[in-house]
Amino acid sequence: MNAAEINFDGLVGPTHNYSGLAVGNIAAAENALTGSNPREAALQGLAKMKRLSDLGIRQGVLPPQSRPAIDMLRKVGFAGDEISVISQAAAAAPVLLRACYSASSMWVANAATVSPGADTDDAKVHFTPANLPSQLHRSIEPPATSAILRKIFSEERYFEHHDPLPAGLYFADEGAANHMRLCQDHADTGLEIFVFGRSADRTAPRPLKFPARQSLEACEAISRLHKIKAGKKLFIQQSPAAIDAGAFHNDVLAVSNCNVLLYHEAAFDDGWEIEEKIAAACDYPIQFIRATESEISIVEAISTYLFNSQLISLPGGEMMVLAPVECESCDSARIFLEHVVQDAANPITRVEYVNLRQSMKNGGGPACLRLRVVLAEAEFEAVTRMSRVILDQPLYNELKVWIEKNYRERISPPDLADPLLLRESRTALDELTAILSLGSIYDFQKV
Repeated sequence: MNAAEINFDGLVGPTHNYSGLAVGNIAAAENALTGSNPREAALQGLAKMKRLSDLGIRQGVLPPQSRPAIDMLRKVGFAGDEISVISQAAAAAPVLLRACYSASSMWVANAATVSPGADTDDAKVHFTPANLPSQLHRSIEPPATSAILRKIFSEERYFEHHDPLPAGLYFADEGAANHMRLCQDHADTGLEIFVFGRSADRTAPRPLKFPARQSLEACEAISRLHKIKAGKKLFIQQSPAAIDAGAFHNDVLAVSNCNVLLYHEAAFDDGWEIEEKIAAACDYPIQFIRATESEISIVEAISTYLFNSQLISLPGGEMMVLAPVECESCDSARIFLEHVVQDAANPITRVEYVNLRQSMKNGGGPACLRLRVVLAEAEFEAVTRMSRVILDQPLYNELKVWIEKNYRERISPPDLADPLLLRESRTALDELTAILSLGSIYDFQKV
C-alpha cells in the first residue's frame, strides 16, 4: 500500500511575540522582550510550506491556537469581562499575561506524537497530544491541540486518538520533537525511536543547568498506547551535556528520514554507540551521517539549528535538506552541509536555505514548525474529505491575503495589554476556520 509523509506545518498566530518564556531555549532568552513582526513571521512560515508544495511534496496546514488564553487568567483569580481580565493581568502579573499570549503552538513538532498505521498492531494512525508540563505557556495547549487533531483526522476506521498523558513531570511529554522514525520506505513498518532526557531512575545521568523535558516513562506509555509492533521501538537518552548546552529537544541535534539519521555526535548519552543499537534493531541498512565537534561545534549547531533542518524525500527517491539561512552564513554549518551533499554514499543530493528568522529568534527552526504524519492514500483522502488543510495554489493565495489583512507588523511587550489585540486575533481566527473548512474549533466560536 502506498504511503507518503505529509508535513503539517503550524501557521504562526497573530500574537507572535518575544517573551523569553522557554527555560533552556537560548535563542528565546536572548531575544526576550524585543519587538516581533507577526505578519512577517506568518508569511515566512507560509513561504516554507509553499516551497515544499512546489517541490511535489504534500503539505498540510494546522491552525494556531486562540490567544490570549482568557480561561487560564480566570483560573488564577482575574475576574470580570475579558478586557478587564487582560487589564488586571497586565498590571499585576505581566509575565503570566505574556505566557497567555504566547504563539508557541506554531511549533507543532511539540503538538503530538504520531505513529503510522504500518507500525501499529491495529493498522491505525495513532495520535497522542503532548502534555507539555515543563513550561507554563505550553502547558495551556493540549486541549486545543487535541480538538484540532481530532477534527482534521476524524475517521475512526483510520485514526486513533489518545488523550494527553497525565500532567506532571513523571509523564512529561514534548511530542514529536523527541521522536524519530527509521524505515526503508514510508509505507513499510519502521523503527520508532523515542528520545528522553530524564527518567524516574535516580541513578540516571541528568543535566545540571537546564531541565530535561521528556521523560522515559512518557515514551514508554505512548509506545504502549500506540500499540507499536514488537521489536519496532527503541528508547535512547539525550546527552545531559547537550541539554545544558541548549538542546532542549532532541530535534535540535538530530533529524531522520527513511533510512538516514543526520545528527551531532554530542546528541545522545551513548555517543557513537547509538549507531550499533539502531543498526541491531533494523533489518535494513541505516545510513548514519554524524557531525563531529571538530566539524561543527555543539554551540554552532545549536545557534544555527543545523540539525533542526528538514530532511525530506523528493519525488524520485532523492533527499534534500531544508536548512535555516543561519546555516548558510555560518562557515562550519555551510561547509558541513556541502560535504554531505557531495558524498555519493548517501541519498542527500541538495540543500536549500529558508528564511525563518522570526521563528528562529524565538528558538524554532524548520523542523520545529512541522508535524510529520505518514498517511496511506485512503487515509489522506479521508483528511481531504473533512477539511481544506492541504496546501495548493488557491489555498496559499487565500492564506497570504488573510495574513496581510489581519496581522500586525509589530508587537512589543506593552502591546499585550491592548484590548484590540484580542479582538483582532479572534476576527482573524474566525476567518481562518472558514478558509480551512474546519467549522467552529475555538471556544470563543462556541459561546
